[in-house]
Amino acid sequence: MHQITTELVSGKFIFFYVLIISTIIIHYRGKVRYKFFRQLTDHSTFMAPINVPMYALSGVENKPYIKTESFPQLNLLKNKWETIRDEALLLEQEELIKGSDKLNDVGFNSFFRRGWKRFYLKWYDDFHPSATKYCPQTVELLKQIPSVKAAMFAVLPAGSELLKHRDPYAGSLRYHLGLITPNSDACNIVVDGQPYAWRDGEDVLFDETYIHYAQNKTDVDRIILFCDVERPVKTMFGRGWNKFFGWFIMAAAASPNMGEDKTGNINKVFRYIYSIRIVGKRLKAYNYNLYYGVKYALLVLILWLIFIR
Repeated sequence: MHQITTELVSGKFIFFYVLIISTIIIHYRGKVRYKFFRQLTDHSTFMAPINVPMYALSGVENKPYIKTESFPQLNLLKNKWETIRDEALLLEQEELIKGSDKLNDVGFNSFFRRGWKRFYLKWYDDFHPSATKYCPQTVELLKQIPSVKAAMFAVLPAGSELLKHRDPYAGSLRYHLGLITPNSDACNIVVDGQPYAWRDGEDVLFDETYIHYAQNKTDVDRIILFCDVERPVKTMFGRGWNKFFGWFIMAAAASPNMGEDKTGNINKVFRYIYSIRIVGKRLKAYNYNLYYGVKYALLVLILWLIFIR
C-alpha cells in the first residue's frame, strides 16, 4: 500500500513538472504574450501538455503564418471561391448566418457578444444537415478535402472586433478564404503581432494557437470561409493521437445551425457549466478585487487537491 501511495505521489509531481515546463514553452513560443496571471488561468496552460507534442512533431514550420503552398488541396476551394461566395451570400440574405443565444456553442460563445456570426458546414467529419440543404456545392467541394476537419461561414460585422485570444488545440491550422470583404487594410487579423488584411478570393493559413485578434474598422461586413485543417504530424503516434483527440474531444463540441443539426455532448452540458460563469460575472461587477481573489484562491485549491493532497 505504501509503495502504491508513493508511486501515485511521484506520478502527480511528474505531471506537475510537465505542466510547468510545457506552460513555459507555450508562454514564450510567440513574440506576443499574456501577462502572468492571464496566462495562469488561460485554457492554453491546461492544454499545454497536449499541445507541446503537436508542435514538436509538426510536419510544417512552427510559425504564425504557414504557406498555403504546403497544402495544394486547398486550391480547390480558392479556385471555386465565387461559387462558395454565392452560397454564403444567399445564407446572409436569409439571415441564416447568425450567433447562438442558447449556450450551445462553447467554442465561440464569447464571440457572439461582439456581433460575430457563423453557419457551420462541417464539424470534425460530420456535415451539418442544414449545410447539405442550403450549401450543396460548398459541401461537395469540402468532401473532396478530408484534411479539412471543420468548416463554416463566418461574419465579422462592420465596426466590430474580437479580442486577443488563443484557440485551444494545436492539432489543426486555421484557413481563411475571403468571400465578401471590405478589401481594406482596416479589416484584418493580427497573429503574433503580424497583420493580414482579408481580400476577396484570397486565402491565408495560420496557427491559431498563437495569440491573435481581429478587427473590422470599416462600414462593410466581412464574410469568409473559415476552416480547421488537420496539422501534418510526424510519427504514427503523433498522427494517431491527433485523430483520437479530434474524434473524442473536438467532435463533442459540435454546435447546430438549426433544429436538425447535431449538438455535441460538450455543448449539451455547457449551459449548466456556464451558470457558474454567470455567478462569477455578477461577483466581478459587484467587486472587481474580490472576484480575482476568489478566482485565484480556487485555482490554488484545485492545484493543491490535485498535486499535494
